[in-house]
Amino acid sequence: MDGSTAVEIACDESGSEGERLAGGNTDVFGYGSVRIDAAAAAACVAELRLRIRSPAVEYKANHLLRSKHRDALAWFLGADGPIVGQAHVYLVDKPFLLVTRVVAEVAGGPATAAAALYRAGPRAFGTQGWTAFLTASNDLLRAAGRRPVPDDPAAAFAVAVDALAVDGLDVVGAGAAAGADAVAVVDALRAGRERAAQLRDEIDRAPGAVPSLDPLVPAFARVVEHWSDGGRPVRVLHDEQRILTPERIAAAGTLHGRLAGLRFADSIVEPRVQVADFLAGVARRIAEDELAGSHDPELAGLLSPYVDPGSVWADEASWAALDQRHVSSTRAR
Repeated sequence: MDGSTAVEIACDESGSEGERLAGGNTDVFGYGSVRIDAAAAAACVAELRLRIRSPAVEYKANHLLRSKHRDALAWFLGADGPIVGQAHVYLVDKPFLLVTRVVAEVAGGPATAAAALYRAGPRAFGTQGWTAFLTASNDLLRAAGRRPVPDDPAAAFAVAVDALAVDGLDVVGAGAAAGADAVAVVDALRAGRERAAQLRDEIDRAPGAVPSLDPLVPAFARVVEHWSDGGRPVRVLHDEQRILTPERIAAAGTLHGRLAGLRFADSIVEPRVQVADFLAGVARRIAEDELAGSHDPELAGLLSPYVDPGSVWADEASWAALDQRHVSSTRAR
């Protein structure tokens, strides 16, 4: 690939909390990218200022998300707006990503098995037990950092999985096929308790031994793959982000010949990054509302043309609204 003919995109994220995939401030991670030149981006920001008329020095996605500015948001995402055909959003349901990882690492199960467990979730196992399972799974798989892990994460995980097995007996007794599939995954997790203890030892000895739970680097890799599908390499302009080191990007292993360069810029001085920030923020919020059952057909419909069909998502009802091109897909990836 010839770097001189590279596609240049601007990227930003919303909902990033590192390896904290459960119990954080958000359940959704959104990664927005736009292919827009500096003049068009500056014009977009200026138009939004004209429509919103806030005295804020820097506009953020929450300005567009206020109900009184719904028309501005509809313009931004709509067919007559500045990013139509030139934008892409990658969404991650963080608890589902967590379930996918723990089922793969502990039980060796595929994403379809993780999806069965996730879809059963609190309705099958109870809110308290499900929340405890997610917390224990997160503690098992994340490296100790600013948030210390419990003294024995593997033991805490085993207790949480055992509790799911007890709670799941009623599901099987009721004859619910989907619930029975989920309980089978729980049984596989129980059988993998020795693997869980081994896995925790590996993480404690060498934190990099198990891939990070942080969705940022995989999202970055996916976006570069998307924009380079036409055979041209991609240069990325990104909001300041310490996680995107050359070593972590190289470890993604899929970007050879696709990534022509990466540089960082603050959104307050770079309008292209600010537009990507708008997109990531509004996408994350719309998707999170849909996931929580607060359906907004207009906003979901406006967002849907930008959503990556390979997003990490398993909830079928919200996915049908968020990606109307792929209503029949289950997104168990």
